[in-house]
Amino acid sequence: MKTLSDTSLRTRPFAAIHPKPEKAAHVASVPYDVIDAAEARELAAGNPFSYLHVIRSEIDLPESTNPYDDAVYEKAHENLQEFLKNGTLVREDEPAMYIYRQVMDHREQYGVVCCCHIDDYLNGVIKKHEKTRQDKEDDRTRHVLTLNANAEPVFLTYHERPEINELVRRDTNERPMFHFNAPDGVTHTVWRVENAHSYVEAFAGVSAAYIADGHHRSASAARAGAERRAANPQHTGDEEYNWFLTVLFPHTQLHILPYNRVVKDLNGHSPEAIMDALSSIGALARDSGETDPQHPGTVCFYLDGAWHTFSFPTSAIDPTDPFNSLDVSLLQSRVLEPLLGVGDPRTDKRIDFVGGIRGTQALQRHVESGRAAIAFSMYPTSIEQLLAVSDSGLVMPPKSTWFEPKLRSGLLVHSLD
Repeated sequence: MKTLSDTSLRTRPFAAIHPKPEKAAHVASVPYDVIDAAEARELAAGNPFSYLHVIRSEIDLPESTNPYDDAVYEKAHENLQEFLKNGTLVREDEPAMYIYRQVMDHREQYGVVCCCHIDDYLNGVIKKHEKTRQDKEDDRTRHVLTLNANAEPVFLTYHERPEINELVRRDTNERPMFHFNAPDGVTHTVWRVENAHSYVEAFAGVSAAYIADGHHRSASAARAGAERRAANPQHTGDEEYNWFLTVLFPHTQLHILPYNRVVKDLNGHSPEAIMDALSSIGALARDSGETDPQHPGTVCFYLDGAWHTFSFPTSAIDPTDPFNSLDVSLLQSRVLEPLLGVGDPRTDKRIDFVGGIRGTQALQRHVESGRAAIAFSMYPTSIEQLLAVSDSGLVMPPKSTWFEPKLRSGLLVHSLD
């Protein structure tokens, strides 16, 4: 017999670590996994307050340092403690929840910042749609345990509920803690919630949450919590390490950009042979000039110095199949594998992925520079498709969704004690 905790989402306020308001814009950084070490060094240059010193602490070590070296984790801990010591970051005395608003291109999304239970991740109340890599899990688990904190939140979504919307409207009428424009033009605003219990009650009516972004952070939080449990002979179940940092957004507010593909070679075919093969699979419009597909079931591709448009026949798409009806699945099964010889896209070194935020010009540059032979511009996966795959217990193809805007790291941190 299932208990309430098996069928509803548990949330909890937490005593947040956060920047002093006047330092929030300087502290807040992009997430650790959207940049490499060189980009992190460039972004943090001249800014001693950047949270990249915590989540990308290798920037404070010699460039030759292995990113998984003991020194990297020790430096992250040292930098976090220094931020707390010098007042860059402060810790709240009492647990609270927060509202986090992001505005990008005049589109708003409001998330509730709180902690969710690691058991809800393990028992499927918090649903996954991606596989994780062991090396990335190991890295973030060690990061959590060394810092004794969830350094960055997991981006979750849930089916929109009017009662939660009303709570958010009520609490965003107050003066915010933080309000600033990031260098990328996105506006970030955070409010402290005075009555967290009303949110706990409201989210208890939510039967499932879905990981939109942060599968490795979720898995690592669960592993770190399990390690802390095993090491604590007095474990009661109420300890802070049983919970991890999340931001919960209603599904109707989220914006997904495409995750595009580039392939390094044509698998021994000529451009003309590729064109002929595609014509036999579906509808091909040569030299269409279109760089962005206008509807599902269509891809644009750059080949031989021009943009072309290709559409899969509707008879080949089963709308009742949540996985195989995805455009990224259709492209893989009908074009990339049989025609271009791309096997498992998770491991095949001949394929690479370009987030939609970089635009189709980035795809064209890949081909014109010789780094790729062909580039595919995808129609974005919808949030409804993502939820359907998750509800079916399936795993999305790799690099299927690119959520924008990204959450800023360092605004709210969860200590495991």
